[in-house]
Amino acid sequence: MINWKNFDSLASYKEIADVERVNLAEAMTGANGAERVKKYSVPMAAGMAYNYAAKQVDENVLSALEKLAEEAQLTEKYKALYNGEVINTGEKRLVLHQLTRGQLGDAVVADGVDKRAFYVEQQDKIAEFANKVHAGEITNAAGEKFTTVVQIGIGGSDLGPRAMYLALENWAKKNNTFKMEAKFISNVDPDDAAAVLNSIDVAHSIFVLVSKSGTTLETLTNESFVKDALKNAGLDASRHMIAVTSETSPLAKSDDYLAAFFMDDYIGGRFSSTSAVGGAVLSLAFGPEVFAQFLEGAAEEDKLAMNTDLRENPDMLDALIGVYERNVLGYPATAVLPYSQALSRFPAHLQQLDMESNGKSVNRFGEPVDYVTGPVIFGEPGTNGQHSFYQLLHQGTDIIPLQFVGFKNSQIGTDVVIQGSTSQQKLCANVVAQIVAFACGKADENRNKNFEGGRPSSIIVGESLTPQALGALLAHFENKIMFQGFVWNVNSFDQEGVQLGKVLAKRVLAHETDGALKEFSDLLNI
Repeated sequence: MINWKNFDSLASYKEIADVERVNLAEAMTGANGAERVKKYSVPMAAGMAYNYAAKQVDENVLSALEKLAEEAQLTEKYKALYNGEVINTGEKRLVLHQLTRGQLGDAVVADGVDKRAFYVEQQDKIAEFANKVHAGEITNAAGEKFTTVVQIGIGGSDLGPRAMYLALENWAKKNNTFKMEAKFISNVDPDDAAAVLNSIDVAHSIFVLVSKSGTTLETLTNESFVKDALKNAGLDASRHMIAVTSETSPLAKSDDYLAAFFMDDYIGGRFSSTSAVGGAVLSLAFGPEVFAQFLEGAAEEDKLAMNTDLRENPDMLDALIGVYERNVLGYPATAVLPYSQALSRFPAHLQQLDMESNGKSVNRFGEPVDYVTGPVIFGEPGTNGQHSFYQLLHQGTDIIPLQFVGFKNSQIGTDVVIQGSTSQQKLCANVVAQIVAFACGKADENRNKNFEGGRPSSIIVGESLTPQALGALLAHFENKIMFQGFVWNVNSFDQEGVQLGKVLAKRVLAHETDGALKEFSDLLNI
């Protein structure tokens, strides 16, 4: 039987709080550090590995975390989730994003529908549509092929698919799978849509409108913006638009779209990159086969998350070390630092994925919790970040745990030797140096040049950023966030915190304002 208990009510909560702290600088110096790097590494999917040698853990901490994983029933709760129990208590919904890439357990039937079969059916329909577009069987009114795909969405309908597209764009070009350029419109700021429309040939563009409800204000506003541009160009908008929506939305059976592909209420926007939300734009951009490889990597990582041995479960281990850092060591934030330019928008996606999921102050039953939950997430690609905010990371008053991501090889493969090493070697040298510098520091009598060290980090290492590796990387963080939500006993799958601002914005636009709301409205001339 599964018990949903607050973190601070668990016996293991006190035990991990009482474990002796690790002196990271000592642990990572000399032969000790070398041994840790070899020992504290766990295989991930797609040939990657999660290395936590530079985290503030040792055998005592890990033993305490193993007890926490068992007492918090993390494996059992994951199993309940993928077998179709109602895990999203706030909205009384199943949580099925893992089912978009594979079936881990029992058949899940909801609303009389086998959900795995439903997701596969949508993937097959998208693949068929994308192949026809690429073959010139679906064209514009003049019979000419589409060359650009533009996704119109916001939040999870934008951040995830945009990050995934950018991550694979150069890989696809190098591997001859690049089919169509993709652009993204998300912000209701008219400059966003106008800039994208000014950069493309609308006559050869196909637009993907993504809205589960079919009522999202920003998305429908941008759709009108796009339809106006198509009309002004003398084009029939219905020949240039497809919808990704729910079967019950007003977009589902509208003649305004060439086709409609479906998602459902059991996949939150921030978890939807492996659903039709990511599937349509990525299949059009790179081909359905590449999207399938992306799903394979995610499915492989999901299977690893089932492992009952914490030390062989990279997603759960990363999650529990993060809980230890947040709740015991008191660290307020986590920086995600990919040493790969292709992952330039991946930290932005993780901001939403993590902070919208676990940025909660009440438990699954709506009761206030007496402990901190989700950390602040931020990040930029290395080495750019080194010349930006690493000053605070190295010498600031807050210790911020770091999650590096690095690959041995570049995607494009074009490089040059400068001063005895390639650019890729310089990139990898920088991430290695940063891990050790953060952990070990450097003493100096000049306090301005003194580095205390003791700043923890982990690194996910892979051969190169392929579709499979990207899928595994995405699933790793989705599963990490899920496990942390289980420990904190929060509902990681609703997002009520985004609703209030939407409601007030509608009042402003209807001129139903008073007090500060009215004065600010007047200030902005609304």
